[in-house]
Amino acid sequence: MGVLARRGLLVAPTEFRARRLLRRGLALEFGTLCWNVVGVVLLAVAAVRASSPALAGFGLDSLIEIVASTVVVWELRGTAGTRERRAMRVIGLAFAALVVYLVVQVVVVLVDGTRPRHSALGIAWTAATLVVMLALAAGKARTGAALGNEVLRTEGRVTLVDAYLAGSVLLGLALNAWLGWWWADPLAGLVIVYYAVWEARHALSHGVGSAGAH
Repeated sequence: MGVLARRGLLVAPTEFRARRLLRRGLALEFGTLCWNVVGVVLLAVAAVRASSPALAGFGLDSLIEIVASTVVVWELRGTAGTRERRAMRVIGLAFAALVVYLVVQVVVVLVDGTRPRHSALGIAWTAATLVVMLALAAGKARTGAALGNEVLRTEGRVTLVDAYLAGSVLLGLALNAWLGWWWADPLAGLVIVYYAVWEARHALSHGVGSAGAH
């Protein structure tokens, strides 16, 4: 019986464990929300001071992450299946918006030839965000898998994209600051486009598929 119980925990968590995992998922989302709210303010200041399109764009990405985290908190506090479908669609649209932004941003900056200035604040914040978002993404992936919650797992991938984008922006800022390679700033965003497109399709198809099944 004990063996079966332990095996059962791996497949369908007990009510107590499910509540504990749910609290952990909510804590991860609230942590993400708080970090990104602070980040939007700091990135706005850094972007204006440095005239950096990359920092301005990363601020927009933080706004998308705020929307995605808010949607997941809303979904985790509900029980209706329609909430999961709607949440997946919103997350998918957030990914799509991120893709559109990245493509437009790169084209505009390269055509315009904007020369962003150095930003110590931008470098420090993107470096910290890279580490924090990787940790949050790993936590969401594990918790979502244990709960069997596709919305939390998908939003964890949004957070992972946020971490990758932070790394790309950090690389662009560092190359601009140390080597004067201004074009590295906008090109860094292209690293994320393919991955974000795949995740947008996954989230949107899951929402539509779930709706059809229901």
